[in-house]
Amino acid sequence: MAQRHRVILIGGASHAGKSTFARELALRLGWDCVSTDSLARHPGRPWRAPPDVVPDHVRAHYLDLSVDALMASVLAHYRSMLPMITGLVQSYVEDTAKRGLVLEGSALLPESVLSLTTPQVRAVWLIADEALLRTRIHVGSGFAEANPEGQAMIDNFLARALAFNRRMIEDVGRLGLPSLAVDGTTPPEQLSQAYLA
Repeated sequence: MAQRHRVILIGGASHAGKSTFARELALRLGWDCVSTDSLARHPGRPWRAPPDVVPDHVRAHYLDLSVDALMASVLAHYRSMLPMITGLVQSYVEDTAKRGLVLEGSALLPESVLSLTTPQVRAVWLIADEALLRTRIHVGSGFAEANPEGQAMIDNFLARALAFNRRMIEDVGRLGLPSLAVDGTTPPEQLSQAYLA
């Protein structure tokens, strides 16, 4: 794959395991690993590791918007990133002196990535069970220790993540795009081996 392809794109919902999978693939291939979060960031996660606190604009985003509005906001943000993503992908396809690229992120929407897939660019989406996403987000956010406002923000983030996951699964199926099921028990090394095979 390293000789035939120059870029691998990994999409999926928040907490599906994209970053871990991407790092493992990049390590195996000797390629660069980049997250779309490094290109432009939406309000992000509504929790922080102490002593950092959640900024006011992030609090307002998750407390004031409905799940539908949260979805519309994040989808608009991801669509606005397509020119940046396209430029990055093209730079790796055209400059063969560079190592290959593994690019991961929820911003890799199925309908957007269709325009990027070529013999040099491959894509895969991680499909995660809702129970797995719920557990990972609750554990990762410290939901049990959060105050009521913090839990409300996390609940709204989770609801948006689950809605995004359902939409992504539907789009991947409708467009006939490649995917990998993530169950939370398969080691990243095994997932990367399955993909590269």
